[in-house]
Amino acid sequence: MNAQDEPAPPAPHTHDPARGQRLALAGMLINALLAIIKLFAGLIGHSYALVADAIESMADIAGSLLIWGGLRLAARPVDEHHPYGYGKAESLAALLVSLLIIGAGIGIAVEAIREIVTPHHAPAPFTLIVLIAVVLCKEVMFRIVRRTARRSGSGAVHTDAWHHRADALTSLAAFIGIAIALIGGPGYEPADDWAALLASAVILFNGVKLLVNPVRELLDAQAGDISTRASAIALTIPGIQSIHKAAARKAGTGYWVDMHTRVDPGMTVREAHTLVHRVKDEIRRQIPQVKDVLIHVEPT
Repeated sequence: MNAQDEPAPPAPHTHDPARGQRLALAGMLINALLAIIKLFAGLIGHSYALVADAIESMADIAGSLLIWGGLRLAARPVDEHHPYGYGKAESLAALLVSLLIIGAGIGIAVEAIREIVTPHHAPAPFTLIVLIAVVLCKEVMFRIVRRTARRSGSGAVHTDAWHHRADALTSLAAFIGIAIALIGGPGYEPADDWAALLASAVILFNGVKLLVNPVRELLDAQAGDISTRASAIALTIPGIQSIHKAAARKAGTGYWVDMHTRVDPGMTVREAHTLVHRVKDEIRRQIPQVKDVLIHVEPT
């Protein structure tokens, strides 16, 4: 017997897929503008750190596009072929963006090493002004998108937020490297390239860190806090004697809970059916992120 025979009333939640999609599109447009500015400034101003920063912004564009597509797909309603919805599209998008970040970091590191061993001109002073504007812009974007991610619980939006922070950090590293090259004078030109190498390390670190959560979600890792809370709620319902086992997994911004409950073996099928629906409804009321609860009834 399970509690999926009758639909429960929809639970309220704070997830706004449209806002996440709008932020992803806004991030894509901003990244495109910044990438063009940084690329031209880096080429004209002889700064590979700035060129590397532009490459990272181009990766951001692809990342924002992936996040936008993932959020749109994840927002689709449950259908006959996808009874659990399309929430995993968010995790898949976050995974691809993480891999994109790692790839960009490796590419920048290789080119930075090549520039370090190749003599070149010192960067132009105006590149510092460009980088200050970039850092401020990306930090603002990071804070806006992170706030939305926290409200919605979206892993994809969270990844997009840290993508902006990674870009801000690479721009800051480029600023420090160019400043050292300009202040130090002849012989300090490679400081710009060392800054690009440092930026690549930051990018790689963030990419690997962001890879963990989407992989866990795609592998249906146990959401222990949700299963523990759901079990505690179930035990408050009269008639539920104990919880044999409980599991929860995340799909997009929602959770799916499976639970084995022990009840009085003398209950009729109708009584047990009514009881588990009370449990399901109460769990969804107290934990709005839970999309559905599958309950298996066992006699004590």
